[in-house]
Amino acid sequence: MKKAYLYVAISTLMFSSMEIALKMAGSAFNPIQLNLIRFFIGAVILLPFALNALKKSGRKLVAADWRLFALTGLICVIISMSLYQLAITVDKASTVAVLFSCNPVFALIFSYLILHERLGRANLISVVISVIGLLIIVNPAHLTNGLGLILAISSAVTFGLYSIVSRYGSVKRGLNGLTMTCFTFFAGSFELLAIAWLSKIPAVAHGLTSIGMRQFAAIPILTNVNLTYFWLLFFIGVCVTGGGFAFYFLAMEKADVSTASLVFFIKPGLAPILAALIIHERILPTTIIGIVVILIGSVVTFVGNRFRERDSAMGTKEQVDTAADSTTVAQSSRTVSDEQG
Repeated sequence: MKKAYLYVAISTLMFSSMEIALKMAGSAFNPIQLNLIRFFIGAVILLPFALNALKKSGRKLVAADWRLFALTGLICVIISMSLYQLAITVDKASTVAVLFSCNPVFALIFSYLILHERLGRANLISVVISVIGLLIIVNPAHLTNGLGLILAISSAVTFGLYSIVSRYGSVKRGLNGLTMTCFTFFAGSFELLAIAWLSKIPAVAHGLTSIGMRQFAAIPILTNVNLTYFWLLFFIGVCVTGGGFAFYFLAMEKADVSTASLVFFIKPGLAPILAALIIHERILPTTIIGIVVILIGSVVTFVGNRFRERDSAMGTKEQVDTAADSTTVAQSSRTVSDEQG
């Protein structure tokens, strides 16, 4: 269990510093280019773990699996993470970190709408509390950066959708979370590479520029990928994207989902502190209040999950005990019958 908490701590630190690192790299790289680079590196880092998981299960990837990865890659890497990367370029890293950390709230809503899963009382309370926290941070009466907020919330919403599609697909196809994540990153990277190549066609580039989408026109691929930015790219690709997810899944294997999910419950509080210390971002009082409210919502979810897992474990134990008692009674009955015979 100690190892699990160590993995949670490392993963939390990696994910909480993600927005800061991406903000620092923003001046040297096109946001879509950076998205492509970091997810391809992350996929390569996760590949040995994914291949090992496939080998243990005796599973081989087929065409239907790759169709699923193409869909999850589209939702996660191309849509959600591109919106996320653009949000970081136009808004504070701390604000984007907090807003994106609310993606589990949207995942709960999508699980209810798409999978028709019942929202437990704790989850429902958490959704309400988290939405209140979001409204406090966004402060609709005094919007100063509407574009950044729209991009960040849209990224969180679409990532919540990705979480549900990925979970449904992994259960249907019999793939674990790490394998799904690894090949989703690969599929999304190759899809993004194809888009980057298409954006270089003169007519396409001119059309995108003329409608104000300059960042999507003639997307660079290897520009500034050199020794000058080696350590920054290493940290973003290997440590944050690859390592963050790897340690998250290792924590899940050593403990349980609730323990691993501590990563996303701690991040809303830790990320703004790191942003203030490292890149000197000023945190507004309303943002601090909103963070506290969201953290309360996260605690409600965590405690609710703990109780549900405990009840589930107790229910399983009772079923086992009942089955054992039934077996004992049946054996006793056969013994009596044999003796009478």
